[in-house]
Amino acid sequence: MKIIIAGAGEVGLHLAKLLSFESQNITLIDINRDPLDEAEQNLDIRVLKGNASSISLLKEAGVEDTDMVIAVTSFESINITICTIAKQLGAKKTIARISDAELFTAQNEIDFKAIGVDELISPEYLAAEEISILLSQSAFTDSYEFDNGALTMVGLTLQNHSPFVGMSVQDIAKNTFELEFVLVTIQEMSSGRTLIPRGDTVLKAGDQLYFTTTKEGVPMLYKALGQKHEELRDIMILGASEIGYQAAKDLSEEKYNIKLIERDKKLAFEVADLLPGCLVINGDGRNIDLLLEESLEDMDAFVAVTGDSETNIMSCLLAKSRGVKKTMALVENIDYFKLLHSIGVDTIINKKLLASNTIFKYVRKGQVVALAKLSNMHAEILEFRVYSKSKICDKRIKNIKFPREAIIGGVIRNGEGIITLGDFKIRDGDRVVVCAMPEAIKKVEKLFK
Repeated sequence: MKIIIAGAGEVGLHLAKLLSFESQNITLIDINRDPLDEAEQNLDIRVLKGNASSISLLKEAGVEDTDMVIAVTSFESINITICTIAKQLGAKKTIARISDAELFTAQNEIDFKAIGVDELISPEYLAAEEISILLSQSAFTDSYEFDNGALTMVGLTLQNHSPFVGMSVQDIAKNTFELEFVLVTIQEMSSGRTLIPRGDTVLKAGDQLYFTTTKEGVPMLYKALGQKHEELRDIMILGASEIGYQAAKDLSEEKYNIKLIERDKKLAFEVADLLPGCLVINGDGRNIDLLLEESLEDMDAFVAVTGDSETNIMSCLLAKSRGVKKTMALVENIDYFKLLHSIGVDTIINKKLLASNTIFKYVRKGQVVALAKLSNMHAEILEFRVYSKSKICDKRIKNIKFPREAIIGGVIRNGEGIITLGDFKIRDGDRVVVCAMPEAIKKVEKLFK
């Protein structure tokens, strides 16, 4: 595919890196030279310096025969303008990054496609949504919903006390009746490698496991893992950023008890007026005495989403040391993921990963309708739409020549999630959730064409 990325900030550079690894034809545009030099030296892509909303520059980038224009600058108005112009100049698909949650939620009222913007993505809105989902599931460190929760992918670190420790996948299947979940991928603690589990794969304490499950299967999964679902109601949020504000707003509407701490006095007062259901405190979240005065030890969860990753990490470690059950930190460096899980930060939120998850489904071939690139994992979870012409249609799972490096995690049929076994027959209209290693994705895509 021929793709133009406008904006070489953290999201744009990350996307350029991921897409270049897949041998896509990438042109990266930015007004600043430094990030372009970095990208040009390390990636096999073309770079152009200048304003991406310039008609002449877009023409120089070859917009007239471009498959996709992704506008991810820091300014949503510029991103929308870029997409509008690019669409009229011939771009097949346009995607604009926005930060205003109101714009994101207004897509049912406003026809953005009419002005040339095919898709809107808001990493901030997605992050707030992820926070809300994970707070509803106390044991899980990662979560992704398919088709409004008909199937859910959840991740967690296997604890020493879990009955699954030392068991093979085959043993787990034999001992778990009315199976409503399936293990789709593992990151081994000892080697750090990611693998698709097989029957003889043995699970070890410390391994990061990812399951797909139905709504009914969640309590079964808790029980099988030896975990208890603990209700989290008292939440402390550090930072009234777009993510912090949106998360506080959503959670207070769901009747959580929210304490929001913001260092900037003016912003704190503005947010307090907007969120009458939250207790907003003007103070420095790096001040340990302040956190303790505000009853940190009585909190069920601590969410740190300031603009400084180190502040978020250290405050989460403090919260964990004081007995807070669940901690979440906004962290920009993906390389920190494995380390932070091991030292006590339960969930890492990364805007780059959230943005790439959303955008990659438009890059993938076949009938991909959703995609999640797992944090610090060498695997992807994809949801495919089955059509009558698909090679997989009207075949039983056991008769499909599925790549060894991939596994079916379940099927959504008529809005209902189903955990499938070998005799299950795939039908036209089904949505199939697949976990695959990168080297198997092209083979899997061919089955759904």
